[in-house]
Amino acid sequence: MQPRLVLGLVCVATFLVYLDTSITPVALPAIRADVGGGASAGQWLLDAYTLAFACLLLTAGSLGDRVGRKPVLLLGIAGFTAASVVAALAPDMAVLIAGRAAQGVFAAAAVPLSLAAITELHPDPAARARAIGVWGGAAGVALALGPLLGGVLVEFAGWRSMFWLNVPLGVLALVGLALRMPGAPAPGGRRADWLGQVLFVLGASAVTFALIEGEAVAWVGLLALLAFGWWENRVAAPMLPPALLRIPAVAVACVVNFLGLFGLYGVLLLVTTHLQHVVGLSPLATGLRFLTLFGFLAVAAVGASAVVARLGTRRTMVVGLCCVAAGLAGLGLLDLGVGYWGYAWALVLLGIGVPLSSGVVAIQAMMGAVPAGSTGTASGAMNTFRQFGAVVGVAVAGILSPEGSAMAVTFLVAAACAAAAAVLTRVVLSPA
Repeated sequence: MQPRLVLGLVCVATFLVYLDTSITPVALPAIRADVGGGASAGQWLLDAYTLAFACLLLTAGSLGDRVGRKPVLLLGIAGFTAASVVAALAPDMAVLIAGRAAQGVFAAAAVPLSLAAITELHPDPAARARAIGVWGGAAGVALALGPLLGGVLVEFAGWRSMFWLNVPLGVLALVGLALRMPGAPAPGGRRADWLGQVLFVLGASAVTFALIEGEAVAWVGLLALLAFGWWENRVAAPMLPPALLRIPAVAVACVVNFLGLFGLYGVLLLVTTHLQHVVGLSPLATGLRFLTLFGFLAVAAVGASAVVARLGTRRTMVVGLCCVAAGLAGLGLLDLGVGYWGYAWALVLLGIGVPLSSGVVAIQAMMGAVPAGSTGTASGAMNTFRQFGAVVGVAVAGILSPEGSAMAVTFLVAAACAAAAAVLTRVVLSPA
């Protein structure tokens, strides 16, 4: 009974983290109308969360390996809940963005450690596979419900209710896991690469700031990222081992995950802006429009393993990337004001394509090529690129389609990137 209870509580924490990934976009116009903010405020509300999440994923996982997974997981849940209170009470846009960034910091601890906790509790491979499937289902349901739930809450309770919702669920997960999750001894993983972490955060943050705000700080980010690469090639226990990225299957998995989230988050930002500012839809009606996208994303995520068993990993990824490219091209070539069913098929293709080309499928594609002791690090690297795809997608959408104008440019560029990733996958990956 205890493993099932712990699994349920871990899934509650996972649900919260992924819910806050997809619930916020439909609320952007309401938030800006209430607390103000310039043209780039919407981009920062999305990117503050995903940037912090992406930057700290690898270090949080290694920290849990060294000091114990339970304390780091509990810290992640507690911090995420507290940051949600900050966001809910934010008097202005600056405090709200800071709260979102803090949510991302603690989400980076909650996600990898929640998966590690499930693995520890289920030593039997079959039981572990079922538990991971439940964990992935919780994430998929959260992504699917986010836009609709966000629309309902904004419409009837105001945008702050989205963040208050996290508090009782976070407290439930925190108290339940503190009481019921066994405190296994720290497995003694590798030492955290703190200098590498600082350089990585500095570089990624400066480049993101330059993309969103147009300030001349990109050179700071580029220098920090160059220093990060130099350091990672020399330190004994690097945060992101360069040798892993030189494995073709790992490189392809990272690129594909980056490009998959790149297009998806561009759609979330631009279509939300268009539907509410141009078409005049309410937050609830906007959330209903996204149900097609995230509903099919959740269904495809659950069915991805069956598709891989039938088509093989490489073919599944190529099919998924082609669906992503076709969906994005469709959104770029269609007039989103002609009626929902005129472009809903493009959202369906995008929703199907993202899980089939990335996520668990991409992990399967690279696991056979990764040394036995490096699978966790390889998975963390892939997820880091996945989150950065979201960060860059939002930033680039603001450059190519400022204030939601010229959306077709962003969608067609993202479609071309997905098509290029399909060709790369077809050429580089072995036909497994």
